[in-house]
Amino acid sequence: MPMADSLLADRIWYGAGTGAALGRALLTPLSWTFGAIVRVRNAMYDAGVFHSTAPAIPVLSVGNLSVGGTGKTPLAAYLALRLRNAGAKPALVMRGVGDDESRTYSVLAPNVPVVADADRVRGALAAASRGCDIAVLDDAFQHRRVHRDLDIVVLSADRNAQRLLPAGPLREPITSLSRAQCAVITRKAVSRDSAALLRERVQRACPALMLLQVALMPARLVEWDSGEQQPIETLRDRRVLAIAGIGDPDSFFEQLAVHAGTVERRAFADHHAYTEADAASLAARAAALGAVVCTLKDAVKLGPRWTRQAPKLWYVSQRLDVEEGESELERMLARLLDLRHSYRP
Repeated sequence: MPMADSLLADRIWYGAGTGAALGRALLTPLSWTFGAIVRVRNAMYDAGVFHSTAPAIPVLSVGNLSVGGTGKTPLAAYLALRLRNAGAKPALVMRGVGDDESRTYSVLAPNVPVVADADRVRGALAAASRGCDIAVLDDAFQHRRVHRDLDIVVLSADRNAQRLLPAGPLREPITSLSRAQCAVITRKAVSRDSAALLRERVQRACPALMLLQVALMPARLVEWDSGEQQPIETLRDRRVLAIAGIGDPDSFFEQLAVHAGTVERRAFADHHAYTEADAASLAARAAALGAVVCTLKDAVKLGPRWTRQAPKLWYVSQRLDVEEGESELERMLARLLDLRHSYRP
């Protein structure tokens, strides 16, 4: 989706003004059609008309109901690292559209192999052929052609959406969570109480669903070129150019605003491919302000184009804290680890 179209959709989906409300109303009939198609497709899988294929290793899917912005990438990396630290040999299997997420995973989980393939069954089989014993599928809740042993769906408390595409960002209604085993509520800029409200809504819709809550919080600043690290508190009282081309740039900006003196926001579409012209323009503005900060997902694309004459390009490393459901998560991962033995020939 071009950047202008993506940002316009964002305003319609989450905007509070009259124009946004009118846009949602005009698109609602298309959402009804989209919802009907989704229901028919899911019914075909449920009835066995469409079949799922089980790869040669256990599969953990970390997916979304919505289009981006939930914190799915850091959560998938976190789970892969926990599995590796428990003795498994996991692989992160992603669709391979663009390589920003692949490079992001290489920083978040440097010792976990990444397999990029639009065919998730083929990707999981490739992971098995490389000696991996668990496939962690990135953004695969809707990819029902591959059987999964554990389905985790990520929901953002910062962007609590309720409408289906194209009137909203939802790919499926919230009732689709009934086919998952676990929902993870993430929060970035909102309070724990706000996240609890979403948790209660999900619990009412799917009473049997296991619920976890995690906080994704700024940890440190990392300089893109050298890897130098500084406390995020070094931004206090400074004027900062903040760059975000992610699914939920506003939450990133709000988090920075807590730590910086003044934040000038530059939002780009999710997966934006930065050009030399983008880098030059941003570098010039950064020089005028004195500091520039972006997300890791942006740094892996913008960093190679960043000029050494500009202020250093820093990205924010995130800390993932499990606030609710740590024991339940431990049990789920333990079961997944045990499944490795049943898949061995």
